[in-house]
Amino acid sequence: MKRFLLVLCLASFVLMLVAQSGKKITILHTNDMHSRLAGYSPELSYSPLTINDDRTVGGFARIAAIIKKEKASAEGTVLILDAGDFLMGTLFQALEPFNGFQLRLMRSTGYDVVAIGNHEFDFGPGKLADIISASAGNGAIPPVLLSNAVFSDEDPADDKLAELFSKGIIRHKLILERDGLRIGFFSLMGIEADENAAFAPPVTFAKQISSAAALVEELRSDGCDLVICLSHSGVSKDKKGNYAGEDALLAAKVKGIDVIISGHSHTLLEKPMIVNGVPIVQAGEYGQNVGKLTLTLAEGKITVADYTLFPVDDRIQGDPEVNALIEEQKRFISADILKPLGMEYTKPVAEAGFLLQRDETGDVENSNLGPLVADAIHSYVNRHVEGGADLSVVAVGVIRDNIVPGVQTAPDIFRIMSMGSGNDNVPGYPLSKCYVTGRELKNILEVLVMAGKSAPSNYCYYSGIMAGYDPGKGFLRKIRKIEIIGPDGSVREVSFSKKNPALYSVVANSYMLELVGTIKKMSKGLINVVPKDAAGKPITDMKTAVMDFDRNKPGIQEGKEWLAIAGFLSSMKDTNGNSIPDIEDKYRVPVRSLKVSESGR
Repeated sequence: MKRFLLVLCLASFVLMLVAQSGKKITILHTNDMHSRLAGYSPELSYSPLTINDDRTVGGFARIAAIIKKEKASAEGTVLILDAGDFLMGTLFQALEPFNGFQLRLMRSTGYDVVAIGNHEFDFGPGKLADIISASAGNGAIPPVLLSNAVFSDEDPADDKLAELFSKGIIRHKLILERDGLRIGFFSLMGIEADENAAFAPPVTFAKQISSAAALVEELRSDGCDLVICLSHSGVSKDKKGNYAGEDALLAAKVKGIDVIISGHSHTLLEKPMIVNGVPIVQAGEYGQNVGKLTLTLAEGKITVADYTLFPVDDRIQGDPEVNALIEEQKRFISADILKPLGMEYTKPVAEAGFLLQRDETGDVENSNLGPLVADAIHSYVNRHVEGGADLSVVAVGVIRDNIVPGVQTAPDIFRIMSMGSGNDNVPGYPLSKCYVTGRELKNILEVLVMAGKSAPSNYCYYSGIMAGYDPGKGFLRKIRKIEIIGPDGSVREVSFSKKNPALYSVVANSYMLELVGTIKKMSKGLINVVPKDAAGKPITDMKTAVMDFDRNKPGIQEGKEWLAIAGFLSSMKDTNGNSIPDIEDKYRVPVRSLKVSESGR
């Protein structure tokens, strides 16, 4: 009897310890991967199957190895999650509508749930539906979430995407049963992400706070022990340098969320933000890190036990099976996309002896990469299009990567200008051209200068002009002088007079040039710019402004920004005798087209 009582007491003690220690939940998370399936930069150096022999970062083979190791060693429940913008940013995106490779790769890598971000809409809702349909049609994919999407009853452009929701291929919410736990998930498109999803319409997005509150209530009613929000909304810093932003507000306003896996702002949080008792984590960008959040669930309460960031670099030996899948996809890209352009995936295009960078949230004025991109577009157009162009414009927000010292190949160059698509099979926004008067050109620069001050991503770089800028002058009076610099070095001053009949040609990608026609709205009616064709006739459909880069072929042969950069760099001289063109030293420092003029001239 005494022995029985002793055993009973020991058993009770063990159960008490288990109850006190609770259940362990490990979350491995990523965000803003942007199709960086191979390590970078430069990509030619990437060697995922060996360690300590290159300086590249990222790569899904390495991420897969981290996930496999952590799943094998972690106690309790393990979840692999991504908070959106998993697509768009490399040449891998070009084949997604046809074979839906990346979601299938993420499933084989171990991902349990993936959220949709704003960049998944870069090709529009119809193409997003094609990508996900192609993915699901060719193999298993992780559950895909987008909880606050609202579809149009009138516009059929989002019907294919809505159908994927009705089929359960994309979901508003998800419950996973793991180790005796019911774990509920939902995802949100944030306010800024919504604003950045220019091609999402007619899809719109319901308000975050009310959507989250309703979903939490649903999931709790469904008996969920844990509720996780994959929020493509982001965190930021307030004026005191503390982290804040949309996800912090979400945690403060909505009760019942246990964890927020954050994305969109590309923020690397060294440790979780705790807001209203809710841990918020974000792992930076481009697969440079995998976050590991360890939680304890005891008596209905979640606590953070530990947090670790795993750098995804050459200290990690990649998974050979995942790497083989990626290498096969590279061969498809080379055959289907690059070969018709006379390029190869691993063929050197140019060599950089120094860093060329942009910092969308930092010192945009001192970028040495932005002016090179503008010069590349200007050179490309003037070499290949009849009539050329007077000036080219590029915004920092569409420049997506730096040029890191080393040999640059097609995938490295594409990453610099990786956004958008046109009406052909070559990825990237097509280049367009319109004509404006001298007065309109001045007003465009006035608006762009203001826009760059209000949001760094709107800051612009120019080629083909030299403008005098007086920051001390008032509204719409800052641009004092504009000179057009011809390809031959000639200089002609632009008259701002209404009587000046001359037209000046402006080149930019099709997305940015669309904004020229909306300047009247942006300036609340104070400025009206009417984009025109070469004859001075107003352009009513900006699609007609797309340039034809080969009139000897039928249809419109579109030019792309990344091809402009590749052509520009490959035309430079080889200065070190290795038969690879070297980027000119003049780009070591910023080349400015907009200069402060103390004299006002």
